[in-house]
Amino acid sequence: MNREYHKWYSERLGRDMELLTFGHSGEPVLLLPTSKGRFYQAEDFGLIGAIADRIQAGRYFVVCADSVDEESWFNTSIHPHDRVARHAAYEQYLLHEVVPLLKSRSTGGRLTLGGCSFGGFHTYNIGLRHPHVFQRLLSMGGKFETEDFLNGHQDESVYYHSCMQWLPGVSDPGHLSALRRVEMMLAVGEHDFCRPSNENLSKLLWSKDISNQLAIWWGGTHDWPVWRQMIQHYLPG
Repeated sequence: MNREYHKWYSERLGRDMELLTFGHSGEPVLLLPTSKGRFYQAEDFGLIGAIADRIQAGRYFVVCADSVDEESWFNTSIHPHDRVARHAAYEQYLLHEVVPLLKSRSTGGRLTLGGCSFGGFHTYNIGLRHPHVFQRLLSMGGKFETEDFLNGHQDESVYYHSCMQWLPGVSDPGHLSALRRVEMMLAVGEHDFCRPSNENLSKLLWSKDISNQLAIWWGGTHDWPVWRQMIQHYLPG
């Protein structure tokens, strides 16, 4: 399996950013790490190994991006507004630096954005804002509320980077139409503490006539063995 390490200076983030790519062709897949996770996490915890046969066969071209969670959502040393601003810069980095690389190396097809736990949070928090970019969203054990990270702070930026807040009010026909064309999967273990959040987001999406698949994995918990099974199921050969 072809594996490449990439590093460059991001003007949007003001620092070097690293990532790994896996494969030589196929549908583009962008995987985001769990909370404060690194670009090598998906490989270290077996997600890449779980779909290695499909990558090797040219079914998928996968990019594993780094995070800046310690500088954004988890950075209690700065004001909540600045935490969201740092996240917004990360979103721009993904859209304008990582996605173009991914598209240039893949062979076309739907672009999947996915992740486990906090990577699932990022998947929907970013993916729902940009349905013209991502055609498939895969959250495995994600949690989607932002209030716990921001000490109750609210402003316009917080609102528009919290999908559970802005989605109820979205009325733009173009945005809704684009969202309804995205394939959305919310996979969560039966005993995962994030299960209620997944159920709430699924209901919210359906209230806007946005189809989605809520899959409760019976017996499942919030852990890597379950997520490895999930990615094998949702990224089939």
